[in-house]
Amino acid sequence: MQRNHRTKVGIGFATGRKSFQKVLRTNINNWKESGLVDNEKISLNLFVAYDLDYNKTKKTDYTNVHAELVEQIDSSMFIGNTAIKEEIEYLIRENVIKMKEALMIFGKGYAAKRNAVLYHAIKKNMDYLLFMDDDEYPMAVTHMRNTAIWGGQHVLQDHLQHIPQADITHGNHCGYISPIPYMEFNDIMAENDFRSFIEAISNDIINWDTLKIVMTNGGVTYADTKILTSDEAIEVQETNHTKFISGANLCINLSDYRRISPFYNPPGARGEDTFLSTCLTERKVLRVPCYTFHDGFSTYNYLLEGVLPIHLKFIKADTKKITNRFYKACIGWIRYKPLLLYITQRDCYEKRIDEMREQLKENLPKICSFFQRPDFMNILIELEEYHKNVEKHYSEFLATQHTWAKIMEHFAKQHQENNKSIGNAPDLNIKEHMEPSA
Repeated sequence: MQRNHRTKVGIGFATGRKSFQKVLRTNINNWKESGLVDNEKISLNLFVAYDLDYNKTKKTDYTNVHAELVEQIDSSMFIGNTAIKEEIEYLIRENVIKMKEALMIFGKGYAAKRNAVLYHAIKKNMDYLLFMDDDEYPMAVTHMRNTAIWGGQHVLQDHLQHIPQADITHGNHCGYISPIPYMEFNDIMAENDFRSFIEAISNDIINWDTLKIVMTNGGVTYADTKILTSDEAIEVQETNHTKFISGANLCINLSDYRRISPFYNPPGARGEDTFLSTCLTERKVLRVPCYTFHDGFSTYNYLLEGVLPIHLKFIKADTKKITNRFYKACIGWIRYKPLLLYITQRDCYEKRIDEMREQLKENLPKICSFFQRPDFMNILIELEEYHKNVEKHYSEFLATQHTWAKIMEHFAKQHQENNKSIGNAPDLNIKEHMEPSA
């Protein structure tokens, strides 16, 4: 679509699922229905970082977008290993960063894919970037009289309404957010045992009372009707040096390079959104009143074809697939918990690790017995491994910030040169703004 626009909006996906095309179609139709596609003041631009190894997919699973959909957006960029390699070579050739530094930003892991999307959106001079996930859909579900009630959500539109007044906006999530399945406690494992286990491995945003309601609902989080009927965005307050955000349904204001931070996670861990949350002390973060439905178990793809279930399935810990997902989530949590504590609670870090260690020693045997999986004991091994390497991971976390600052400085200089004639170049004193709030 050849049109002149004032606001360039990037929509980013870090994906590895074949269902991506269905999700993309639904979102583009959603943008069309909300009026954004036909709004001549807005340019919609797609950025997709894809992983061929995650589900043994091929490039065309992502790039083969139907012509009808391509016409609805202004540009699309598909970012695979070749594209990332070319950008690394460019940055090294321009003496911006070295190879070791490049691998901190664009190496392996989910954070690297998000950084690739963020980098290309900045390079293409986007004003804003909205991250969406390939297992989240622009709809909300509530629950009334034992019936699921569905409603569409204008996710991108809601973010665009509020992002000009913020550094970051993020929305709400419903559906199967939690990997914790429905369980019936017994003599092998009581509720207090499981509560102690979850509190040991999870972050500060996990509230047991809320989590218990989700478990009672069969693992489903229902949307809050007060939020659905509100137009108000709420400023996120800091808890333990952290302004918690989500990794998707997340919009980043790209207008000031000094205020953009990269994603990071320890090797083999997740938590890239949580670690970005620790860099936002001096940033304005708003939670906007929109929802996405998280299809965490990939069982509701037919939602994208208009089939709306009246009842949502209970996710019970009675299959290998469900138990395995929970196990992997626990490993992911414990791998990033030491670094999160080190960043946010340094003064009591050793004490907190000792408390976690004792809680796990007491409760892991019960967890293993309950799920009939002795490998849950690996969680304690992982804790010791990531505790042992926490200072190394913290150094990498800081180095990632400084490397990103160099890249932002490079783009800021380019932007300055391109705008000398109108005198609106940004301040280049970037590095002092990129320190994480430890």
